[in-house]
Formats: sequence, C-alpha cells, structure tokens
Amino acid sequence: MEAFYTLQGEGFHAGRAAYFIRLGGCDVGCVWCDVKESWDASVHPQFSIEQIVTEASQYKGRLAVITGGEPLMYDLDKLTVALKEAGFQTNIETSGAHPMSGHWDWVCFSPKKFKEAHPSIFEQANELKVIVYNKSDFKFAEKYAKLVNKDCQLLLQPEWSKKDTMQPLIVEYIKENPAWRISLQTHKYLNIP
Repeated sequence: MEAFYTLQGEGFHAGRAAYFIRLGGCDVGCVWCDVKESWDASVHPQFSIEQIVTEASQYKGRLAVITGGEPLMYDLDKLTVALKEAGFQTNIETSGAHPMSGHWDWVCFSPKKFKEAHPSIFEQANELKVIVYNKSDFKFAEKYAKLVNKDCQLLLQPEWSKKDTMQPLIVEYIKENPAWRISLQTHKYLNIP
C-alpha cells in the first residue's frame, strides 16, 4: 500500500527511526482501524522485493517494520531475507491471524477479537500489544498473556478515539497487574506521520 520513513510511534520500539512497509490486504476488519484503505489489496500497486529494499536503503535507519493491513496474509520469507541481507533489523506488526512466515528480529503480536490468532505466533511473539477499546479488553489481554512465551513484553494501548476514557483505566490496571506496561501512540500526540 505504502512505504515511508518516520519514527516508530508505539510499542516496545517507540521513538526509533523506522522504515515502514505497509502491505495492502486485510481480512480481520477491526471496526476502529485507522487504515481501512489498506483492506483491499487490489487497489494498491505491486512492487518487487528489489524495489522495496532499494527504496528502504535510501534512508539511514536500519529498522524495517512490516505492517498492514494484515501482513501475514502473505509469505514474507523472501522479503525479510532481502531486508536482512541489506542490513535491516526486521520487525512485524500483526494480528497473528495467519500462520507465521518471515525471518524476524522482533514480532509485535496485536491480537484482535474479530479473527482468532493462529497458534504459530504464540512462541515467536516478542511483544503482545493489546488495544484497549472497552473494559472487556483486559480479560482478552490476559487470555493471550497466558499463551505467549514467558519473555514476551506485555503492553496495553488505548484505542485512540477512546484514550481519554481508557487510559486512566489502563494506568490503574497496570498498577494492579505490574507485568503489563502502557503503550501510547506517540506519533499521534506528536503529529508525526
């Protein structure tokens, strides 16, 4: 769908320079998705892996973040190998709704209620980032916290349109459940694309 050089705005790597590769196509359909234009892959141009890596290599940062849509709809092995050969750290942001593919330095697993996660992600997840839209999302988060590996970072992030309501609840939840940390969409606060 698009690619751009910016700062990672959220999650464990927030604040780092990153080249984002947003793949078109999503079959998860989150009602609060802020990139619904990514859902239909057929309306976006296709690029070769070589073109993607060449474009990414023009920038100083060497963190490549593959996101979507839902990037695991595709086999990401060749793309991630090419990025690694070009010196990039490879990160993915995914709902985990499809089987894992690709060679990753960091896996951000952000499960969604709209489509069950594929079990292949649980052991590989470095970060569990649960979007908190309503109070039931805390229970949803704990469900997945029990499934990921013991070293996985546990993050709760308020959904942007509900941040004023949910952020205070997240703060109190983390105070009572200190295995969790808060993730904020700093790029939205700072108006960074």
